[in-house]
Amino acid sequence: MKITELLSKLKQQRWLIAIAVVVLAMALYFAVQKFLGPKLVVHPVEVQDVVQTIVASGHVETPLRVDIASQITGTVASIPVTEGQTVNARQLLIALEDGEAKALVAQARAAVTQAEARLRQIRDLGLPSARQALEQAKINRANVAKQTARTAELQAKGFVGQSALDEAQKNLAIADSQVRTAQLQVDSNAQQGGDYLVADAALQQAKASFDVAVARLDYTTIEAPAEGILIARNVERGDVVQPGKVLMVLSPGGQVQLVAQIDERNLANLRLGEKAIVAADAFPDEKFAAEVAYINPAIDPLRGSVEVKLNVPAPPLHLRQDMTVSIDIEVARRLRTLVLPTEAVHNGTGAEPWVLLIANGRANRQPVKLGLRGGGKIEILSGIQAGDQVLASATAAIADGARVRVVHSNTK
Repeated sequence: MKITELLSKLKQQRWLIAIAVVVLAMALYFAVQKFLGPKLVVHPVEVQDVVQTIVASGHVETPLRVDIASQITGTVASIPVTEGQTVNARQLLIALEDGEAKALVAQARAAVTQAEARLRQIRDLGLPSARQALEQAKINRANVAKQTARTAELQAKGFVGQSALDEAQKNLAIADSQVRTAQLQVDSNAQQGGDYLVADAALQQAKASFDVAVARLDYTTIEAPAEGILIARNVERGDVVQPGKVLMVLSPGGQVQLVAQIDERNLANLRLGEKAIVAADAFPDEKFAAEVAYINPAIDPLRGSVEVKLNVPAPPLHLRQDMTVSIDIEVARRLRTLVLPTEAVHNGTGAEPWVLLIANGRANRQPVKLGLRGGGKIEILSGIQAGDQVLASATAAIADGARVRVVHSNTK
């Protein structure tokens, strides 16, 4: 019985010893960990190129948009184009009902024909007839004048009475009047005469009315003033349109611009002619080049931004009006310079940036002077050297001078 109790006590002691050993081992492990410091990822200071960019979102815009409208009131007969379609110059966009306009053209053409006939009648018939009548009146007057002179001689000799002479003189006066009337008719039918001028004015008026009718007929067809893309359509077949109402909006082909709002804090870095790499949000893998062409001299006080426009020398085919694009404007470039990941720098946007430099197993606070930023990297102008190791993340809560164990950034 005593032997059994003894064995039981030995077993209990053995478990207690085992537990004590485990606790002691764990305490020793944590003590060593605390003494050696935590394992933290470091990043070496490298020599690389840095390109500083301004990143912005913008949209596609052509410098010119053309509002398409009707010049007359009319009913839309057909619309042979659709919104978003590329059209050529002089291509039909909208056709209005033209029955009345065609009738007015036919009426005006008939009036021109009638006026031409009247002028031709005066020139080809009226003037020759008037001249012939004038010659006949002159001949008749000459005969009457001879007869009057003969009657005057007979009356002077007493062969005829005074009444015969009076009658002859009366006939001579009538003949003179007939000559004057015939002359007036000739003058009126001549090129500078009254009848001719009236007929010519009627012809010119008829031609003007014809031109107005033709123009009105032309207004029933609305054509594209230039090649481009229809970016808006506000009309349907059967609509009654009024002059001045915008029916379509045309974006002419040619120069394409990008418009972006840039934070005013970047204004000091912006220059005309700076290059940019752009990608449409709908086609992120198809990048194209652009360059800064305009910087608005005024600042938007509500958004704290400045409007910037960029020219696109060779716009891709997929680019569309008002399409959203992402823009990276290159404002500076430095070759073969010291760089660190942006996240490795403490107070990177403040007046006194610093890093935790690893030396002899300890993290030491080291002030640095910063330069360009871009592509997730930041240029180090002074404070550390190539090959130095700094903590890869500025978010680690490590005190200045604390022990650390290094884990390189490429260690998996």
